[in-house]
Amino acid sequence: MRNYLIAFIYIAAPVFIMYLFQNFRFFSKIGTVMMAYAIGIIMSLSGMMKGGSAEEIGQLGNIQGWFMNLAVPIAIPLILFSSHFTLWFKTMKKTFTTLIAGIIAIFTTIVIAYLLFRKTNIPEVGNVCSMLVSMYTGGTMNFASLQRILGVQEETYILVQTFDTALSFFLLMFVISVGYKIFRKILPYGNATQVASAVPENEIPSLVKENFEDYSGMFKNKVAGKLLVALSLSIACLGIGAGISMLAVGGLNDLIVILTITTLALLASFWKKIREIPKTFEFGMYFILVFSIVIASQFNIRTLFMRESLNVLALVSFILVVSIFLHLILARIFRVEGDLFTVSHIALLFSPPFVPPVASAMNNRRVLVNGIIIGLLGYTCGTYLGTIMAGLFKWIG
Repeated sequence: MRNYLIAFIYIAAPVFIMYLFQNFRFFSKIGTVMMAYAIGIIMSLSGMMKGGSAEEIGQLGNIQGWFMNLAVPIAIPLILFSSHFTLWFKTMKKTFTTLIAGIIAIFTTIVIAYLLFRKTNIPEVGNVCSMLVSMYTGGTMNFASLQRILGVQEETYILVQTFDTALSFFLLMFVISVGYKIFRKILPYGNATQVASAVPENEIPSLVKENFEDYSGMFKNKVAGKLLVALSLSIACLGIGAGISMLAVGGLNDLIVILTITTLALLASFWKKIREIPKTFEFGMYFILVFSIVIASQFNIRTLFMRESLNVLALVSFILVVSIFLHLILARIFRVEGDLFTVSHIALLFSPPFVPPVASAMNNRRVLVNGIIIGLLGYTCGTYLGTIMAGLFKWIG
């Protein structure tokens, strides 16, 4: 009975999170993923995940395994189906420079961090750094994909995610309070309240609505029917990825499956009928929330007080702080506007949903599109970049 209750929470809690996010401003500020981790950790701390017979424990492990193995591969296509490459190309001239500068800064910082921390007792430090590459160039989806590809332990995954969430909160508060004013002074290029986006300002609100978490109307019959079609396409991508893996290596290889799914989803996004299916991004986020709750429910609070945990905290802190300085230096060299720098760094580190509150704090709607494009490009390439870095760290040793 307990296991059925846990499975029900895994399935139903994301819907509750979406409701809170959509209807209460306080929860919209917290973010859906953070709420998912909070629910999972509460489940762990409550003791409901412990005890029971050996059979019940084994059954629970199987339930969690099914959710973790399926949630991310199904989420990836759904999130990427709405990618709008035509629109991206319109703003590429203004966003490309700061995007590349940001990726170089993050890459360089994480390589330095790996060299500094590889002799510490951080478990799987190379894989942790690779996951952070995928996170800080993409988002939670990419972070979860790398966890699957590299086979990182669940406790390590949630430990890194916990520290990232806590530290990112303070960094975001700094940016929207005084940080952006400092960046404007360091990067005094162009008009502080305008970035020359090729998208007219009157199109920005609809663009934001299309690409961010807007769960209104998601469960209406007309939308739900179309989402079932999108789900079928997502499962088809998963089936093709699994088939290619079986042909290539005679079994299921997470690297082959995830990269195949990502590539197929990006190709499908060029088909207008697929790209314009409503709420696919939000539906994909539902599966990411399921995955997040399952992972967090397995978290052991004692790991926060281990020596390895302090090293993980230092690693994440180093990357968040140093990457900003390196990105600032490159932005100064390439004469990037201060506000464009701000939204680009936020989009890379935190993903697109965090761009609107930052743009609002700066009173600059014109950088919204640029931030969206950078964040969505990060979604598309984050998994690839993290995989490449994993190979590099193995080569370095």
